[in-house]
Amino acid sequence: MSIVKRSFYAQDTVKVAQDLLGKTLVRNINENIISGIIVETEAYRYNDDEASHSFRGMTERNKAMFGEVGRAYVYFTYGMHYCVNAVARSPDYPAGAVLIRSLVPQNGVDFMSRQRKISDVSNLTNGPAKLTQALKITKKEYGKDLTKRSTLYVIDGIKVKKSEIESRPRIGIKKATDKLWNFKISKNVLEDN
Repeated sequence: MSIVKRSFYAQDTVKVAQDLLGKTLVRNINENIISGIIVETEAYRYNDDEASHSFRGMTERNKAMFGEVGRAYVYFTYGMHYCVNAVARSPDYPAGAVLIRSLVPQNGVDFMSRQRKISDVSNLTNGPAKLTQALKITKKEYGKDLTKRSTLYVIDGIKVKKSEIESRPRIGIKKATDKLWNFKISKNVLEDN
């Protein structure tokens, strides 16, 4: 599987959120490969998106969203969880990122189970905080280059057609709820692969 190039992330954030579906998020810990197919994402743009961390401008927390595309933006939320994003935007916007909301585990299921202290595979990585816990993603991965084989990167995976993608409002936000920027692969597609 080939690594996803930086040019992939240099497109409209909403398009990248859809195109990331089916790709594989890879975590390399001491040469142990832990990975999963990306099955749910959310797009967060800039000043046209009140729900985005970048809406009010750059801060120490969100500066990765304004930086080079194809890098990881990891943030801590609710005082207890990490979430991982891929910085992605077209040249028309100074900031943007795609939240990786859910994975279907591929490699390293035993590792993920130990990290989460559960054995139910269907519940390992089906949420943004669950997947970062399962893959041991923390602030140490903030700014990591997802376009190079390192401790965190993205490779090609399964092909997903536009007709196989469901879009709906983003989860857990109070502003910009009219934007249908949560994208998910239809369940039947995963069963076929």
